[in-house]
Amino acid sequence: MSSQRIATARRNLLAWFAQHGRPFSWRRSGASRYEQIVSEVLLQRTRAESVDAVMGDFVERYPNWDALATASRDDLQGFLRPLGLWQRRAESLTRLATAVVLLGEEFPDSRVELEELPAVGQYVASAILMFVHGHPEALLDTNMSRVLERYFGPRELADIRYDPYLQALARRFVAHGSGREVNWAILDLGATVCKPRTPTCEVCPMARGCLTGKRRLKEPSFVLCP
Repeated sequence: MSSQRIATARRNLLAWFAQHGRPFSWRRSGASRYEQIVSEVLLQRTRAESVDAVMGDFVERYPNWDALATASRDDLQGFLRPLGLWQRRAESLTRLATAVVLLGEEFPDSRVELEELPAVGQYVASAILMFVHGHPEALLDTNMSRVLERYFGPRELADIRYDPYLQALARRFVAHGSGREVNWAILDLGATVCKPRTPTCEVCPMARGCLTGKRRLKEPSFVLCP
């Protein structure tokens, strides 16, 4: 987990992301913090492509926290139905929006305080600290965990939220001037290349330094792209 090894992997990853990153609506330069945070809440247990398909209409119907807090529960549930778990999602978003309005739409700059808000766990708290306060936080989920563990070595604990090695590694990896893009890049790599069962190591920008990639690329059927 040397600094040089992290820097090399990050550099190769960002170069790949510049060409292959997924152009989701919440990633565009004009996306509001509201869009970014709501999208992260909706992304829980949902494919990013599914969330992206509804975000434009969602923001048009509920353009801010106040509109979301006062939305009809039936209307919100109906809108979220295509994403699944619509009742739970509607409840979470309404409660979070209400809390945010009461805070004057100012999010605390403290993980402890953030995680006391409705619908805010470790992942969403990291997103708020990054998008709102500019902290170098990692959006650590199963995709990011898989990429990091295959490259640097496995964690010890089953739950990624509490593994000190993985938490420290993820924060070090995204501690960069383009931390937001590093997060998105590693998430995209995990979703499209470094897949759980069928990773396409031959096109992975990190394969030459990856513990799993180097092992797989020794197999006769694999040819590493330039």
